[in-house]
Amino acid sequence: MAEITINETNDRRTKDQIVDVREDFEVAEGMIPEAVHIPMGELGARLAELDKSRPVIAVCRSGNRSARVADALNQAGYQADTMAGGMMAWQSAGLPTR
Repeated sequence: MAEITINETNDRRTKDQIVDVREDFEVAEGMIPEAVHIPMGELGARLAELDKSRPVIAVCRSGNRSARVADALNQAGYQADTMAGGMMAWQSAGLPTR
């Protein structure tokens, strides 16, 4: 698993898959426009929603949960990275949210 910056994520967000692993109340504060929301606790049951042929960028609030998710995805045969700083860094930088 690689830890990538918010700027690298922004550059890759239209071609890679972004999975936001935060809880419902957290995504209500905004998420990356192209992201799919799969809470960390539901990931195992919802893996089929992700395309193994495309890289995945895991995102959470600060980067801790997404690092664990990226590790699990890599072990499951996906190519996954985590976004350093999470949505706190993304929103602090003024990057787009929906």
